[in-house]
This record gives sequence, structure tokens and C-alpha cells, in this order.
Amino acid sequence: MDKSIGILDKDYALWINDLVKRYRGSQIKAAIKVNRELLGYYWELGKDIEEKQVENKYGSKFYTTLSRDLRHEMPDVEGLSETSIRYAKRFYALYKQQIAILPQVVEESEKADLPQLVERLYSDLFSIPWGHHRYIIDKCSRDSDKALFYVRQTLEHGWSRDMLLNMLGTNLYERSGKALTNFRNTLPDADSDLAQELTRDPYDFSFTGLRGKYNERKLKDTLLTNITNFLLALGTGFAYVGKEYRLQIAEKEKFIDLLFYNLKLSCYVVIEVKIGEFDFADAGQLGGYVVACNHLLRKDGRDNPTIGLLICKQKNNTLAQYALESSSQPLGISEYELEKLYPEKVEGTMPSIKEIEAKLDSPTDC
Repeated sequence: MDKSIGILDKDYALWINDLVKRYRGSQIKAAIKVNRELLGYYWELGKDIEEKQVENKYGSKFYTTLSRDLRHEMPDVEGLSETSIRYAKRFYALYKQQIAILPQVVEESEKADLPQLVERLYSDLFSIPWGHHRYIIDKCSRDSDKALFYVRQTLEHGWSRDMLLNMLGTNLYERSGKALTNFRNTLPDADSDLAQELTRDPYDFSFTGLRGKYNERKLKDTLLTNITNFLLALGTGFAYVGKEYRLQIAEKEKFIDLLFYNLKLSCYVVIEVKIGEFDFADAGQLGGYVVACNHLLRKDGRDNPTIGLLICKQKNNTLAQYALESSSQPLGISEYELEKLYPEKVEGTMPSIKEIEAKLDSPTDC
């Protein structure tokens, strides 16, 4: 029992602990609510600025004047700098594009419901911190699809601002869902779409630090030594099962390079890593492993069909496409990159909103 507590009683100590947890929980809920209200305020502010055409009406000094007047009326409120107001305008201008295309999405899909789509969009946009939004706006200011992708990835993975900045620098959006696959022909529609979304091309293996000469064993060992980064590079929902995973097939032993289970797809994922250029034989080997996993590991009623993914240093797209068309198993083929796709160093501690705004609101920013 904690002797710092005033009453030395076990039940009392447990009650104190419960009260502390409840308070911390209420703090988190309050912070989330405050963030949603702040983003809602910025959204409406940006909407007013655009719809009232105040920039044209009041001239080039409008933002400076509005910021000064708002801060004069509300001196105790943060986040009303000229920079924040400019970002509010950009925030609304960027994502209103998404609202504009929603009726078209409903028209093209029998299952889509407009009110639900609008509600989900607002929920996603207002659920990540304003500091994250500013990074996304800077990097994706002309592409609302790309911006919303990073918003939803941040929500799904709980990215800090440092991690978001890293991901923005690795062209994750451009790489996601880009592997050559035959999923549409070998998986049910819903599964094929999700499986495709989970692929990347190229995969970013820069975290391995490998340069110069190396063999496949060295690459696989390094990937697993950095398993956290490897899982991040693979994408959403991957759980590691084994390396050189042994399969007993009649009198023969076969060994899968890397075996994973994807929790979103509820299926095994066989991954073969090749340091050379892709060839037909690679697809045949991978397809054989996929079939073997379906017979030996897959459980009816629990697991969906196994998927195979070949990650090679180089591929000829035509050759890869022919190989995929020849296979009845769900396979994907991607390349990997060892060069750094993001800055060498990202500061571990981000400046506060006040510090950012003070710097950005200097005379050169106007």
C-alpha cells in the first residue's frame, strides 16, 4: 500500500487510484472535445472568409487586422494569430473539395448514404490535432484526397506530429495500394479492394541501413532486427508469425521467407524477399507456398484465403503482369527501396503553438 496516502486502508487506496484514473480519463475526453470545438471554429472561420470574400473587400492587410481585433476582444484566447487565421482559410478551402464530390460518390454507389458520408468526413477532420492539420495542409494544399488520406492514417495509427512528418516525407500516399496484383481476379470484391489498399510499391526499407553488397539472409535478418519499423513499412494490421517458416509437404520440407497474419483481412500473408530482379519462377514458388498455407495452416470459418507478396529489388512490370495473370492464387509484386525517403533527422520535441505562431507571425510572414 502506498504510505503517502493519508488513510492506511486497502479499499481506500484502491478508491483513490480509481478516482485518479477517472480524472485522467475526463482530462483526455475534455482535451478531445476542446480540439473538436477548436477545429469546428476554424472550419466556420475559413468558410466565412471564403464566402464573404473578405480578402477582396478589405484588402491585403485583412488578416493582420482581423487577428489584432480578435485578440483585442479575446486577449485570453490562443490560436487567433494571423497565421492561424490564414490556415483556417486553407483548411476549409482544402476539404470543401471532399464535400463537393460526396453526392457523386453516392450516385456511383448503391450502398453509400450522403448524411453518413458527411458525418464521417467531419468526424475524421475534427478528430486530429490542429498542429497535425497544419503539416498536412502545407504538404497537400492542392490535393484533398491526399490530405484526407493522411488524416485517416493519423487517426488509424495514432501518429504523433513527428511520425506524421516522417510519413509525409516518404510519399506514403503515392506508394499505397500500388503493388501489381491479381487480387481482383482471385479474391471477393470487398477483400480484393482492402488487400490492394494494404500494398505498397515501393516498400521503404531505408531503416535497415544496408548499403553496398548484401545477401537475402542479411536483408531478412535486418528487417526482423528492426521488426517495429518493418511492420510499419508493411502497413496496417500485420502480425509477425515466423521467419523461414517450415512447411512439411509429404516427404519434403519447404521454408517460407517470412510469414505474417493480417488482422484486417483475417488471412495469412506469405512474403518472399528477393534482392535481385523478378522472374517467372519467383511467382511460381510464391504461389506454391500460398497453396501450401491454405492446406496446412488455414482454418475454415476463421481464415480467409492466404495472400502472397513478393518484394524484390527490381521488376519489369510487363513480366510481372504476365506472371500474375498466369496464377490462380492471390499474389502481389512490389519493389523495395533502401535509400532514405525522408529527412535524416526530425526534432524530437516540437515547438508549442505560441512559439510557432510567434515565428510565423514575424514581419516577413505578412
